Amino acid sequence: MVDVAKTISCFGIAVALACLAQPGAAQPRYEAREGGTYLRYLNDNEAEPRGAPPTLLMSFGGEPVRAVMDTGSTGIVVAASSIPNIDGLRQIGPGTLTYSSSGRIMRGRWVETRVTIGGANDQSVTTKPIAVLAVERIDCVPNARNCEPSDAPRHVAMLGIGFAREGDHQSQSTPDKNPFLNLPGMGSMGAPGALRRGYVVTRAGVHVGLTAANTRGTYHFVQLQRAADGRDWGPLPACITLEGAAPACGTALIDTGVSVMYLTLPPDRMADRTTEGERGRTIAPGARLSIRFGESEAAHPPGYGFAAGDPANPAAPERIVLVGGENRPTFVNTSVHALNAFDYLFDADDGVVGFRMIDR
Repeated sequence: MVDVAKTISCFGIAVALACLAQPGAAQPRYEAREGGTYLRYLNDNEAEPRGAPPTLLMSFGGEPVRAVMDTGSTGIVVAASSIPNIDGLRQIGPGTLTYSSSGRIMRGRWVETRVTIGGANDQSVTTKPIAVLAVERIDCVPNARNCEPSDAPRHVAMLGIGFAREGDHQSQSTPDKNPFLNLPGMGSMGAPGALRRGYVVTRAGVHVGLTAANTRGTYHFVQLQRAADGRDWGPLPACITLEGAAPACGTALIDTGVSVMYLTLPPDRMADRTTEGERGRTIAPGARLSIRFGESEAAHPPGYGFAAGDPANPAAPERIVLVGGENRPTFVNTSVHALNAFDYLFDADDGVVGFRMIDR
C-alpha cells in the first residue's frame, strides 16, 4: 500500500517535490551514451510556469507546420494538405485515431515519409521513414467534449510521442510510429542502437535520445511491465488519494497534450468532494489530491500533490474533470501542468519512467 502518512505530509503551498527525492529503483546507466538533441518549445517562456501544451515545428519536405507535442498519444497526425506530394509517397492503408480527451476521430490514410522536427533553438531531428496519419476527415464520438466534424481539415498537427496508447481507441498507435523512437542510430525493443531510445520532457523543451548529459540529476524510476504483444510497454502504475481517503490504485498518463486533468476514482473514494458544473462533474476547489507513481507496494513512490484550483501551485491544473462510471478502473491524466512539478523521462529500451524534481 502507499504510505498514507507520507502522502498527506506532502501537501502544502509548494508542490510535493521532496517526495521525488526518496530512494527508489536503481538508476539506468547512460554514461556511455551520446548524440541527443535538445528542442526548445516554440511557446516556451522560462519566466512562467507551463499551462499550455508545448509546440514544435514539423516538416515533410515543404513548409513547416506548428504541432502540439503530445505524450498522451503515439504517432504523427497531420492534415493531408500539409504533406507535399502525398500521392507519390508509399501508401500503407486507411487509418483512424481517436483522442479520448476531446472525442475527435481522425480519419485518413497512413503514408510513409521522413519527418523533420525542430525547436525554437534552431535544432532539429529527422526521423527514419515512418508511417504518418494524413487526416482527410474529422468525426466526433457521441457526447464529445470538444469536437467539430470536418470534411477537409487543414489545421491538424499532433506530434504523438507517448507509449501504451493502443488500448485507448488508438489500436494503430504502435511504437514504430513514434517519431522520437525512430531516429537514425536508434534500434528497436530488444535490439538497442547506438542512440538510446527515449526522451526527457521538461517544461521548456525536450531532450530526444537519452545521454549522460541530459539525464543528470536525481531521478526516481518506475519499472514498466512489457505489453502483452511484446512491442510496447504497459501503462504507468499509479495510486491516487483524495482528501486522505484510502488510496485507489490504477494507472496514470503524463499527458502534455491537454491542460485539464481527467480523473476516474471509485465512488466511495470521492465522498462529497465533487461539484456539478456546466462542463460536467469536477473535483471541488480546495480538495487535496495526491498522485503516487509506481506499484502500490513501493515504499517511497515518486509523486506530487496539490489542492484543486490552487492558483499558487503551478502543478494544479485548470480543472479536474471526473470521467467514467462505477466499473471504470482508477485512472488519472495529469495534464501538462505536471511538468511544473518534475521533468519526465521515458526510456523505451529498458521500459522505465523517471521523475526528476524541479528546483525552485
